[in-house]
Amino acid sequence: MTSRSWSIFPKIHPSISRSALIHPTLIQKSKFFSTFPPDDLKRLDHKDWLSPKEVLKIFNSLRNPESVMPVLDCVSKRKDFKPNEALYTQVIIKLGQARKFDAIEDVIQRLKIDKQCRLSDVFFYNVIKIYGNVAGRPERAVETLFDMPKVHCWPSVKTFNFVLNMLVSAKRFDVVHKVYASAPELGVEIDACCLNILVKGLCKSGNVDAACQLLDEFPKQRCRPNARTFSTLMHGLCEIDRVEEAWALLERMEREGVYPDTVVFNVLISGLRKQGKVEEGMELLERMKLKGCCPNAGSYQEVLYGVLDSGRFGKAKEFMCWMIGEGVSPSFVSYKMMIYGLCKENLIADVVWILNQMVEQGFVPERWMWRRILQTIFPRNVSHTDIMEK
Repeated sequence: MTSRSWSIFPKIHPSISRSALIHPTLIQKSKFFSTFPPDDLKRLDHKDWLSPKEVLKIFNSLRNPESVMPVLDCVSKRKDFKPNEALYTQVIIKLGQARKFDAIEDVIQRLKIDKQCRLSDVFFYNVIKIYGNVAGRPERAVETLFDMPKVHCWPSVKTFNFVLNMLVSAKRFDVVHKVYASAPELGVEIDACCLNILVKGLCKSGNVDAACQLLDEFPKQRCRPNARTFSTLMHGLCEIDRVEEAWALLERMEREGVYPDTVVFNVLISGLRKQGKVEEGMELLERMKLKGCCPNAGSYQEVLYGVLDSGRFGKAKEFMCWMIGEGVSPSFVSYKMMIYGLCKENLIADVVWILNQMVEQGFVPERWMWRRILQTIFPRNVSHTDIMEK
């Protein structure tokens, strides 16, 4: 009789056969523990007290994401089970990595019913981040934010701003205002970062005028606009060819004592380039240095693109020499535009200099460049067909 009963479980590891007979639920879910260390598995039905640190160690050792929920069920049935935030955070992270989003929903519902575990803002921040960045469920992220007070946890401004920024990135502008308006109910004090997110959202939605009006909201919320605020507004204005208004914002910055950074100047240089105002862009580059703001590679590159757009390839070569002297390397696209333009103007000596600079910088000239150069040197012997100019 005994031999027959043991033959029912031929696939169960010998080290867990006794515990499986004591706990039939483990037999039913043994397939989930295929990658679970047997020594750790035996501890689940150990009669001695199992500390929270030991439980956490068990979950840390899980390899198969399918075993997370069955193990949680087994642990929660123990008399010494003490739910804690560290445990549920580990469960949520493992389920998120395995993209088991429905299982995360089950865990959240369990936490709402079982109110023994005190949860902090950090736990919900991790849950919201999984919903927003991994699952692609912004609606659930917003619902989680609104449900936090129901479990006696109030969101921090960091969590609140994360949800706002997630909605703006997902272009859910219809929900952004609803979340922003709920700040008092959630006990969140609006800060400059929050208002900057709203500015970005309004600019992205094409409502630049409303974004500019938000500057008046900063003092009402006891905040000060910063360089990020102004650079976002300037970019929105330059995108719709209102560069003069962007310049006016630079003057307002200086009046209000806000230090313009490299991003602010780069946005303005890019706006000037779109209007074909190359000289003004070069002057602004010099003005940056006088203001104590160091130009970066993007600053030089925008000015160079402006010179190349104007077709002044001799001037572009001079600017390239200056860039390289400043320790900034031109982009590959710049070299392509230079070779095409110099060949068009039959400036072979300058083409040779450009090729040498490309090789020194580690770039490999493309086939069409050699064809273009040969066509310029030997116009009668090289075919004009199959020459890629772009």
